[in-house]
Amino acid sequence: MGRGILRIYLGAAPGVGKTYAMLSEAHRRVERGTDCVVAFVEHHDRPRTEVMLHGLELLPRRELEYRGTVFTEMDVDTVLERAPAVALVDELAHTNVPGSRNAKRWQDVEELLRAGIDVISTVNIQHLESLGDVVESITGVRQRETVPDEVVRRADQIELVDMSPQALRRRMAHGNIYRPDKMDAALSNYFRPGNLTALRELALLWVADRVDEYLQQYRGEHNIRSTWQARERIVVGLTGGPEGRTLIRRASRMAAKGSGSEILAVYIARSDGLTSASPKELAVQRTLVEDLGGTFHHVIGDDIPAALLEFARGVNATQIVLGSSRRKTWQYIYGPGVGATVARESGPDLDVHIVTHEEVAKGRGLPMARGARLGRARIIWGWLVGVVGPVLLAVVLRGMEDAPGLANDVLLFLFLTVAAALLGGVRPALASAAVGSMLLNYWFTPPTHTLTVQDPENLVAIVIFFAVAVAVSSVVDLAARRTHQAARLRAESEILSFLAGSVLRGETALDALLDRVRETFAMESVALLERSSDVEPWTCAGSVGPAPVTRPDDADVDMPVGDNMALALSGRVLPAEDRRVLGAFAAQAAVVLDRQRLVGEAEQARRLAEGNRIRTALLAAVSHDLRTPLAAIKAAVSSLRSDDVAWSDEDEAELLEGIEDGADRLDHLVGNLLDMSRLQTGTVTPLIREIDLDEVVPMALGGVPEGSVDLDIPETLPMVAVDPGLLERVVANIVENAVKYNPGQEPVAVAASALGGRVELRVVDRGRGVPDEAKERIFEPFQRYGDAPRGAGVGLGLAVSRGFAEAMGGTLDAEDTPGGGLTMVLTLTAAPGGIRAEAELPARATS
Repeated sequence: MGRGILRIYLGAAPGVGKTYAMLSEAHRRVERGTDCVVAFVEHHDRPRTEVMLHGLELLPRRELEYRGTVFTEMDVDTVLERAPAVALVDELAHTNVPGSRNAKRWQDVEELLRAGIDVISTVNIQHLESLGDVVESITGVRQRETVPDEVVRRADQIELVDMSPQALRRRMAHGNIYRPDKMDAALSNYFRPGNLTALRELALLWVADRVDEYLQQYRGEHNIRSTWQARERIVVGLTGGPEGRTLIRRASRMAAKGSGSEILAVYIARSDGLTSASPKELAVQRTLVEDLGGTFHHVIGDDIPAALLEFARGVNATQIVLGSSRRKTWQYIYGPGVGATVARESGPDLDVHIVTHEEVAKGRGLPMARGARLGRARIIWGWLVGVVGPVLLAVVLRGMEDAPGLANDVLLFLFLTVAAALLGGVRPALASAAVGSMLLNYWFTPPTHTLTVQDPENLVAIVIFFAVAVAVSSVVDLAARRTHQAARLRAESEILSFLAGSVLRGETALDALLDRVRETFAMESVALLERSSDVEPWTCAGSVGPAPVTRPDDADVDMPVGDNMALALSGRVLPAEDRRVLGAFAAQAAVVLDRQRLVGEAEQARRLAEGNRIRTALLAAVSHDLRTPLAAIKAAVSSLRSDDVAWSDEDEAELLEGIEDGADRLDHLVGNLLDMSRLQTGTVTPLIREIDLDEVVPMALGGVPEGSVDLDIPETLPMVAVDPGLLERVVANIVENAVKYNPGQEPVAVAASALGGRVELRVVDRGRGVPDEAKERIFEPFQRYGDAPRGAGVGLGLAVSRGFAEAMGGTLDAEDTPGGGLTMVLTLTAAPGGIRAEAELPARATS
């Protein structure tokens, strides 16, 4: 039995009509005679959806009791036993009640699909697991019920149920989605126009990417090489030169003119040695591309125009952006250039843009690191010019009626010898000299058609020709080699200078360094391997590129670093002269790895030292501050239990009150200690939601005497995005600290105000204040200004408050109060939109 087909109706928000569309499809299939049943559909008391259930077979649900309440879930066994052709299963991201067959409903759907049953389901874009953080930043609501993206991507059919935000809000205002008592809260919170527009864009882009995957798969299966311009994709061809930044910015402006356009920057490196680009410049251009929302690609290819066009067609690009050539006019004798070749061979499906820049016609200069090798193409041309050229020249000269003379013939053959030396080096030039000498002797030196030379002058001319040809070819070849060696040394010096600079700058990004190695040597993958001893297996300390090797023996090139570390490269075999630069890279990689580990160990040591300091302070607090209320409680309890004294009702009440006060002090101290330990271990996870300050701040003032605080929170203040519980603890600690140090002539002022996208809560006291040099120290754990003995704290209140504030994305700072005293400034993030809600939308809303 084959696997069933999964069809999903995807929506941007609850209420767009996913369930309605699913039920409409079910009715169409039933009319065609398809065996279709409703395994689980939730209509949420929406009359239009409920009517669509009429005429469809509804399978019984399974009842489960959880915490005294009975819930109904889809009965997977019943569906499998019924074995319909199509089953309708609503709310794919739903979490099943504990005790169900599977934890999530999508797992139930997987069982049905494996049984060969086709499934039609629904899901909202906010329930996709990868978009949880994005949706929370937009709506302020964290979706607890999610479904893995891969489950939805594997669906055979995905249909977007779309609706404009205005139409959806009208549908809600008519009472078609929520009950009237929830309508206002929903419209002013989750269903704000901005939220719905952003969610709609997310859904459209996600479906567009899925459609693009289908398109790529179809083109691959049918071997379609031409470009289908369904979406603008702009490929930027980079050379590693300074003009690359101009090209990237120009492509970005072009992409901005069309919604959904993509930028793909590609650098094509030759496979015959070190690349001609500066690794530093390539790194800058890679960062620029990524900052502008594009992607950077590294491709290896000897024929740059062909490799660029192959890449562009492979990604279904529609436009190519290239820079005007940096060649000087005379350099075009070597060929038309990359831009002209790409434009000529791009065909009608690819638009090629040639962008001018400041480096036009300034000369490309010598290759920075191509090595002394001339390449196969140049060597072949050198042999053709050196061997075939003299033969063709002899044929041409023999066919001329008026011969130019032996002297001119010698010069023409000498020209071919020099050309052969320039193209192919000394060997083709020597062959050219030998062939030219024989042809001159046989065809042009009397007696002709024989290798005998009658006139001694002609013999001298031929000998001089051969000697000059050999000398000139040797000099030309030596000059070419010296030029290439100079270019290599210049490239090596630049790379070594860059490595030295990175050491001085203290760069510790191992992956970035390995990526530079891969780009510099045109490799497929690079890995840094290490082992603890000669008998231990190799482990990978860092790698870049696809399929890195796990052993140096498997690599094309390996560079040992000490006894138990090696840099392994895959892609091609490097010549010996490249290993010197590779050795510098390997040494730098080892240094970077050691530095990373030292930084980690230093951070771990710092944390251990901080933990030891806190534990020492905690012991001091336990031995002193915690014993004080314990001693008071112990004394009061001992007094009450004493049979020697007859306590009056007033005395007993006073002693009991002392016990209660001591217990409250202990509870407060222990609470702060626990909060500090949570902050130190990083286990504080705030649950951010939108709330008004006037809902939290008054609750935080319950622990201070009545009349000691003057509260001023305007009603027009925007909502804040905070964790209400943490905010209450922060405000309570700050206010209690201010009241404790306030002299008492006037109450502590607690006032709030809005500033841009932030909300400030200021707690003002008129105490003795804190000097500037001590304002940061009062936020450290177990610190009390002046080590004042009075009070019940251990010096954790402000430290805990700042930690909670920063965990919520806010700040807590101390300022001087004008006229004397201290002002605590709590800065919080205003909620998006800043609209105050009269009611709260439920955390989960599904359709």
